[in-house]
Amino acid sequence: MARLRRMRGLARLMDTALRIPGTRFAFGADSVIGLIPGVGDLAAAAASLIIINEARRLGVPNGKLVKMLVNVGFDTVCGSVPLFGDVFDAYFKSNRRNLRLVMEHFGLDHADLDR
Repeated sequence: MARLRRMRGLARLMDTALRIPGTRFAFGADSVIGLIPGVGDLAAAAASLIIINEARRLGVPNGKLVKMLVNVGFDTVCGSVPLFGDVFDAYFKSNRRNLRLVMEHFGLDHADLDR
């Protein structure tokens, strides 16, 4: 459970750590570091790969790992497009998607991690 909690924390940091007051809109470090031309999206992808590696270490099947890699790849490629990519990063949230795949694999929800 501790490993899943760390994965959830990293997904939150990367995708939803900052909330715009008065709205339900949240974004994270992925959106912010993605603003750095060239290396920002690659750095965000490297952080996303930590979640995938942890999932692999937990025994998530290869099929789900491939889906997770596709999410990160799609996020990285689309996020690298000037202007469009910056907006895309704020909405796609590949780390949250990947965490959901892991949690579904183990039949857990966020409430299970809060215990």
